[in-house]
Amino acid sequence: MKIGVLGSGLMGKEAARDLAAQDAVEKVGLADIDLERAQAVCDQLASPKLQAYQVNASDEEELANYMRQFDVVINALFYSFNEIVARTAIRVGVNSVDLGGHIGHITDHVLAMKDDAETAGVTIIPDLGVAPGMINILSGYGVSKLDQAESIRLFVGGIPVKPEPPLEYNHVFSMEGLLDHYTDPCLIIRNGVKQEISALSEVERLHFERFGPLEAFHTSGGTSTLPHSYPDLNTLEYKTIRYPGHAEKFKLLVDLNLTRTDFEVEVDGQSINPRKVLLKTLDPIVELKDKEDAVLLRVEVSGVKDGQPTTYTYEMTTVKDGENNVTAMARATANTISVAAQMIARGDITARGVHPPERAVPGAVYIEEMKRRGVVIKEYKHVHHETLNV
Repeated sequence: MKIGVLGSGLMGKEAARDLAAQDAVEKVGLADIDLERAQAVCDQLASPKLQAYQVNASDEEELANYMRQFDVVINALFYSFNEIVARTAIRVGVNSVDLGGHIGHITDHVLAMKDDAETAGVTIIPDLGVAPGMINILSGYGVSKLDQAESIRLFVGGIPVKPEPPLEYNHVFSMEGLLDHYTDPCLIIRNGVKQEISALSEVERLHFERFGPLEAFHTSGGTSTLPHSYPDLNTLEYKTIRYPGHAEKFKLLVDLNLTRTDFEVEVDGQSINPRKVLLKTLDPIVELKDKEDAVLLRVEVSGVKDGQPTTYTYEMTTVKDGENNVTAMARATANTISVAAQMIARGDITARGVHPPERAVPGAVYIEEMKRRGVVIKEYKHVHHETLNV
């Protein structure tokens, strides 16, 4: 199989690393607008399968010429490129996957290309990171094991192994994106009704193997495509995991209007957006640098199985790969999108069109593939022994 990667940043690099390590993968392309940057990554990974390309992803012709060389293309670019990549994939008849981006309804625009993709005979799967991505695949797997699904509760967090004040947090992706998740309303399903609630609300305590106590609270964007795939659920909610006290600290910043994009104050005759100042102030404080991070994930899918209330729980704790200096978040994210791309290329995924991860990626195969890469997802089944009238 031949697989191309768009973007030689952290996620693109780690996806390329995984692809090059697989016997079934013959060729890996790594494209960037900066050829030297792509070549430097190829040189570092040192695999004869890897080839660097210079591609301006804003140019559909350049993009098309690159993509048509591969069976599947992994889009590891910023989410604003997701539409053009999906559209070009359909045009040239090549399968593609991306890391998602619900801000600005980007994923909705990709999903709207379903009929065109089906006609072209290609498979496109958006939202293939951790959240969204891994949580969607595991949610779909849990739902498939139940006769009737009633509740999906999701908990995910990237945290430092050794927290430091004042925030006990180090960022593993864009701080700007983090502020959006902490500020925008959160779509959930409660008592069978879709509704929006405030971010940073309904804090609860939880523990993980090796980690705890921790807290979890609502943040925006986490439920992803799940409300559309499972509209008849009684409960659907997503919470972010942090160390205790984190939500309260950021709630104060939100309440003080320091995270809003549409708010300005006048200082010495100049209009200033406090959010920009906050981001500049936070960056050196929360930079991960060489510190060890962890990604914690818990997916609880509840419903009815053989007449009994049953819950399937999927749990993962992943830490930094010190040998290759790969963050836990990069391990979980890049391996997820790489595994899904390979499933399409080798025929484990055959559905044509545009499909969200929970509808397309076979959970059992995915869990086994991630385990081979050192990312272990454990499954627990709990049956509540009582009779239900259903």
